[in-house]
Amino acid sequence: RQRIGCSPQFNIAVDICDRHAGDSTRIAMIYEDEVGQVSEHTFAEFRDRSNQLAHALRRLGVTRGDRVGIVMSQRPETGVAHLGIYKLGAIAVPLATLFGPDAVEYRLRSAGVRVVITDATSLDRLQEVKEKYPGLQHIICADRTDALNVLDYSTLLACESDDFEPVATAAEDPALLIFTSGTTGSPKGALHAHRILLGRLPSMEFVHQAFPQPSDRFWTPADWAWAGGLLDMLIPSWHYGVTVVAHRSRKFDAARAFEIMARHKIRNVFLPATVLKMMRLIEDPRKQWDVQLRTIHTGGETVGEDLIRWAKDSLGATPHEAFGQTEAVMIIGNCTDFMPIKPGSLGRPIPGHEIALLNTQGQPVPDGEIGEIALKRPVPAMFLRYWNDEAATLEKFSGDWLLTGDLATKDSDGYIWYVGRKDDVISSGAYRIGPGEIENCLTGHPAVAMAAAVGTPDPIRGEVVKAFVQLNEGFAPTPELAHELQMHVRTRLSAHEYPREIEFYDCIPTTTTGKVIRKGLRELEH
Repeated sequence: RQRIGCSPQFNIAVDICDRHAGDSTRIAMIYEDEVGQVSEHTFAEFRDRSNQLAHALRRLGVTRGDRVGIVMSQRPETGVAHLGIYKLGAIAVPLATLFGPDAVEYRLRSAGVRVVITDATSLDRLQEVKEKYPGLQHIICADRTDALNVLDYSTLLACESDDFEPVATAAEDPALLIFTSGTTGSPKGALHAHRILLGRLPSMEFVHQAFPQPSDRFWTPADWAWAGGLLDMLIPSWHYGVTVVAHRSRKFDAARAFEIMARHKIRNVFLPATVLKMMRLIEDPRKQWDVQLRTIHTGGETVGEDLIRWAKDSLGATPHEAFGQTEAVMIIGNCTDFMPIKPGSLGRPIPGHEIALLNTQGQPVPDGEIGEIALKRPVPAMFLRYWNDEAATLEKFSGDWLLTGDLATKDSDGYIWYVGRKDDVISSGAYRIGPGEIENCLTGHPAVAMAAAVGTPDPIRGEVVKAFVQLNEGFAPTPELAHELQMHVRTRLSAHEYPREIEFYDCIPTTTTGKVIRKGLRELEH
């Protein structure tokens, strides 16, 4: 807040790139492509390339406030695209490479995007979208292509000067439009200001234990189109001048992840809970790879005691779980430097954030009772508004409280315990049951890779718990195993929480951010 108050001008790109570029040898990114080729890129190079891109976008008619799409995975051109867009005073709209053409079209059309920067893997989808959405005027491809009506990235930049005066944006000016996961309705575009970077720093330093330290180096397998990959790793790391490693396989491979961490001497990671669960399938990873992690940040789904214990023993660092959402990223978290971790809890409010659990009347609930997690404004980490959706923006707030839509309880020590999304809570008799604790218990069983708990109709209780279970390799879906899993939950949690029915599922559906899509599973039961 002090930095915002001291200067009316603030631009993300200048802060995270240009101010480090005076040292021509300082490495911003180490990039390893899918075939294992490695290249290094300096802040000075990124400053020059982003200046050229800003000139090129301006020549294409992009002006301050215009939205520019980015549909690329982790690679140097993705970083350059963000920098160039911010320097121009335009708004970056990152989209996941896993999106199909309909999902891409919906978001580009909603945001009014006229220019998209992409690569060869997503080019066909963008061309298909362009045929349906005439508002998309230009496609820039980072890979050489002979495709018609597609602009070549390298050729475009080669024609431009590497000297550019960034637009004098203010901290409150819009910079980034990230779409929500859409787990509880149509995806909405959350508009963030340049100040989002400043809002991220206390959380970054908290969950990564006085980040940065000498030799820190960051990597995440998460897509940079997701707030977790972009705002919890790339942008704040560059604020501190920390080198990031860019590599993302088209399909997550746990063994490859260990190789990347060992080969590039990764010290800091953001590993979503789903990724940690997949990595746990590899036995004794540090006997195979020289992994030297200092900090682990996890999120997206709650992690249980078994997963925390495994990570501490097998990866050498205790996972610090943190909670946030696209509209207000990382506002609750854990840090062993300041407090003991209570496995299964989200931690405590991160310094600088005032958190309350509210009832339906907007009043704080007593400790131990379920309430909706709410964040009091103003804070730099909070979004500006939903794009072109005033009604949804108003519904997001109760007075000065941003409502997350997530339910939790708080204990007498101030730790917050996640229950679930409002729509995910299971009402069984007199009980309100959150799916997270059940899912964590199930995944603690050696047979279970992933699990999703939902409510299924019951004539007596209203709802009872049903669990969809994805098994690890080597385990067969049998009635005996189903009974064993039921007893596993009943004996470890309680009689009212155990799943009365278990259905084995080949692949639990998740969003592109790794969150379980319980809504679709729940609809199968009603």
